[in-house]
Amino acid sequence: MDTAFLTGGTGFVGANLVRLLIEQGFQVKALARPGSDRRNLDGLAVELVTGDLLDRAALAAGCAGARYVFHVAADYRIWVPDPEPMRRVNVEGSVKVVQAAAAAGAERIVYCSSVAAIMPPHGRTPADETSRYPGADAVPGDYKKSKYLAELAVLELAAKGAPVVAVNPAAPIGPWDRKPTPTGKILVDFLNGRMPSYIDTGLCVVHVRDVALGHLLAARQGRVGERYILGGENLTFKQILDILSELTGRPAPRFKTPYAVAYAFAALDTAVSRLSGREPRAPLDAVRMARHYMWYDSAKARKELGYAPVPARQALADAAAWFQANGYARAAA
Repeated sequence: MDTAFLTGGTGFVGANLVRLLIEQGFQVKALARPGSDRRNLDGLAVELVTGDLLDRAALAAGCAGARYVFHVAADYRIWVPDPEPMRRVNVEGSVKVVQAAAAAGAERIVYCSSVAAIMPPHGRTPADETSRYPGADAVPGDYKKSKYLAELAVLELAAKGAPVVAVNPAAPIGPWDRKPTPTGKILVDFLNGRMPSYIDTGLCVVHVRDVALGHLLAARQGRVGERYILGGENLTFKQILDILSELTGRPAPRFKTPYAVAYAFAALDTAVSRLSGREPRAPLDAVRMARHYMWYDSAKARKELGYAPVPARQALADAAAWFQANGYARAAA
């Protein structure tokens, strides 16, 4: 039986990947931080390795004997009071995982990057893997910058011989989003009637199970040193809300907030947060991202990996059902 080791198994994408790997007959080991919420792995045949991304001994123990290593863990927050811990986790942690996996002789190391590391499109033409930022200074926001730098460092290790393939998920939604992620929080806010208006933007919506499958396809068929966008369906934010309304019976917001108004509110809210330490309701970096239609082209993954995501409607239906079934929101009356 082949062994797979992954970081981030207790999280959103990782929990779905763990389930897929078990279904595919792998013996699974997963890194888990001391005291972390492990409910996503309850009842699963998983060997837990206690440690974090900066713990070389734990990483060596996890990678030992693993055919595939999946580095899925990341600090995914749009706003942080201090970006340095995020940089250490996302950049230094990624380097340490790849180094440990390469030293252990893993056949393939799949690094879960993000479309955050890909320069977004201008207008509504979806971006592909060739769209690159000219440098770190051009990357907006602490989270996106950390993912850009992490991917750069990981692919440099690939160029030196580490068997790394990068995957770049778009906006995954679906079950096991316990935190929830920033994208999941948008759905939860809608389901709870806390979205009086919307902003004119776009997202590439993908089912989290397709993202998990894309990781396994990359391990089996991806080319070392390459990156693959794992997207789904490109939709305007209004289209997403309208589909959710049809699925749940909740009314979609009708009022569109002008970008300048959203920006001014977010700038003030984020400035207050820097003083108070509380998380802003509308982080300025999130509003800056929303200025772009964050649409992406998965043609490379389709062609080289056989990647075939389900329609966004199915992803939205499964995400809404999971949030309602797990107490994040009530079903519409």
